[in-house]
Amino acid sequence: MIYIVLPAYNEEDALKPLSEKIDQTMRELGAEYQIVVGDDGSRDRTPEILRELVQRYPMHVITHKRNRGLGETIRDCFEYVAEVGTRHDILVRMDCDDTHDPKYIIPMSEKLAAGYEVVIASRYAPGGDQIGVDGYRQFISRGANTLMKIVFPIKGVWEYTSGFRAYRVAWLKDAIDIYGNRFIDLKGMGFTGTVEKIIKAKMMGARVGEVGFVLRYDQKLSESKVVTSLTTLGYLVLIAKYIYPWGTLGTLWKQRVAERALTAYGPDGRPVETLEIKRECVALPE
Repeated sequence: MIYIVLPAYNEEDALKPLSEKIDQTMRELGAEYQIVVGDDGSRDRTPEILRELVQRYPMHVITHKRNRGLGETIRDCFEYVAEVGTRHDILVRMDCDDTHDPKYIIPMSEKLAAGYEVVIASRYAPGGDQIGVDGYRQFISRGANTLMKIVFPIKGVWEYTSGFRAYRVAWLKDAIDIYGNRFIDLKGMGFTGTVEKIIKAKMMGARVGEVGFVLRYDQKLSESKVVTSLTTLGYLVLIAKYIYPWGTLGTLWKQRVAERALTAYGPDGRPVETLEIKRECVALPE
């Protein structure tokens, strides 16, 4: 099963064409799928359109009555998939504005099948590019990605800010088990949660890879929701929080990450070798 997560806020123009593209790609892939839409308090015709789409496609809608931001929307959608999915399932997170082409789900799935746990659709990998992005946004994006590469280096990864990713649900379940309610901690700081998940994948020792993709910003069918100043501040907070986890919480995280490292996973996300470990019953603080 492939779960495709779409965070939506005022996306009345993009939902129908994107759902059709996803369905076509899933048919080509021959995969069972479910679209998981997080409607974050949309004020346009998004709720009405979603009521139509659930009759045509395998779709589950999570609704926020008020706009709560990308971080909380992604958290709710990811937690839903972690609850209903199995460890060998796949979660794909895409933007809902038609700038991410679902065709890239195919090579991303192939890379997961090769043993990766997280695969990023990257503008900076071979074959990657971006169309319709102005010079200022390109400069800010390149600077943010370079900074994160320096502070949190992951071999073979150059794209830290792209939200277009594929995850093994096995990894997602483990991440929520380890980090609990702090799986996405900076929920109110713009698009910071996108980078936070990659940082925590690195902390967990996950195998992270990239496939090249072309960001089609020229096809964007809604206004940008990015608040550059808030997101930049969030990146600096992430560096301060996670360059070296400390205190009681950091110790618990390191203990649980070490436990996970003793389990080897096969390409389907299932444990192939497990060492029994007695975990102390210590609850993560809220």
